[in-house]
Amino acid sequence: MSSRNVLRRGLKTSSSFAQSLPALKERSAAAATTKPSIFSQIFGGSATKQPPMDEPMPNVIIPESPIYPKEAPKTLVTTLSNGATIASENTPGATMAVGLYLESGSKYEQPYMSGASHMLERMAFKATTNRTNFRITKEAEVMSASLLAAASREQMSYTVDALKTHLPEAVELLCDSALNPKLANHEVAKMAKDLKKEIEELKTNPQAMLMEAVHSTAYDGGLGNALLASQESIDAIDGDALREFIAENYVAPRMVLAASGADHQELVSIASPMLETVSKGSATTTGKEIPSKYMGGDFRVKNESPLTSLILGFEFQGGWRDAKRSTAVTVLSMLLGGGGSFSAGGPGKGMYSRLYTRVLNRYGWAQNCTAFHSIYNDTGIVGISAMTDGQHVNDMIAVMAEELSAVANASQITDEEVERAKNATISSILMNLESKAVVAEDIGRQMLTYNHRKSPEEFIAEVSKLTKQDLSEVAAQMLKSNPTLCLSGDIAGAARFETVRAMF
Repeated sequence: MSSRNVLRRGLKTSSSFAQSLPALKERSAAAATTKPSIFSQIFGGSATKQPPMDEPMPNVIIPESPIYPKEAPKTLVTTLSNGATIASENTPGATMAVGLYLESGSKYEQPYMSGASHMLERMAFKATTNRTNFRITKEAEVMSASLLAAASREQMSYTVDALKTHLPEAVELLCDSALNPKLANHEVAKMAKDLKKEIEELKTNPQAMLMEAVHSTAYDGGLGNALLASQESIDAIDGDALREFIAENYVAPRMVLAASGADHQELVSIASPMLETVSKGSATTTGKEIPSKYMGGDFRVKNESPLTSLILGFEFQGGWRDAKRSTAVTVLSMLLGGGGSFSAGGPGKGMYSRLYTRVLNRYGWAQNCTAFHSIYNDTGIVGISAMTDGQHVNDMIAVMAEELSAVANASQITDEEVERAKNATISSILMNLESKAVVAEDIGRQMLTYNHRKSPEEFIAEVSKLTKQDLSEVAAQMLKSNPTLCLSGDIAGAARFETVRAMF
């Protein structure tokens, strides 16, 4: 049999089979018209004509479009009798994010509890007094939920992302995991082994380790406490120590349950019974913040790397609670910008920032040069992080000092680059707030810091009002503090700290 006859038989068989099915027959009659085509002329049979692309398909059910609110949702806040706060924003969509944010972190760790926050982060969403580890995993799978915990120097967070229909289960799982961890000694011991391996791996990342060194060098007090647990502190941590830390710091007045994509009244009705049982704490039982004083100073560690990592920073007085100046610091960091000499994501990102145009594009020995800021409630460190080869360490230090000094002089800043930095800052914050997880985090952290939530419109208004004089004044004030200089790698020829301090 010829190939043409085989194909003709196949086409005719398929056509007759389709016509024998009632559903397909009805759809065929309603959706298509028959006319001769090139294929029908060659092989026989018929061809169907589909409706044009600008017309709806017949017999296809089109779902109704979601009705979005005309106004942006507002952040609603409820404070329970014990001081715990519930705050939410009912953003549209099928998903939601909910998190428990606590005013707790390494800043609150006494010396004998060093590393507790890091360990609690790793022990999050493990077995509780009500659930096994396996049950938590299965419940998360049923909800298709994403579970995450994060520790910082001033705050702890536990978050769940899931569909809105699972809000009750997500909140119950979240509160149980954060407030009732079992912390069995054998589980803590197992996690301690994993943490030791993690810390060993981190030692190969000089930038991450230097940022830890920046805080221990710059601050005397709570903010100088290590966020990453040390080998020695890990061995001293057990379940009893972690439970003591939770009892002292996970108290209702320092707790915010924040959600994005949830109805506020529903959230309150679900969460209130669980949060109202949390202790208010007392003057004798509540963990106290260890005061922090900025000192500045010098930290150096030599290793076999042919490259040298450097961080040069200064104190930003006021922190997040100084709203105008902290906004200016955010824009100033965007203006400085920077990055690496090689961009893995493709060219064009931040190429007009000062550290790109004035450093990376000018000096071939500059491997990396990036502005950074670590801001806390009442203080912060702002500066430049860089990497170069050992022969150009002093050249890089001089360039970093020159760039920081330049932004402290308004005459050396153009209006064009200020506008560009302001637009980039606004764009960054609005893009991040498209994520419900980020919105929930923004609500929780702002409630802990300001006791209210500033809207994006307020932030944009603050950014828009800034001038180059505002940026230079903030920079000039920072440069009056004692510098913090940290180096790692080939540091044999690095300048003395007194020499660097004299540059300002």
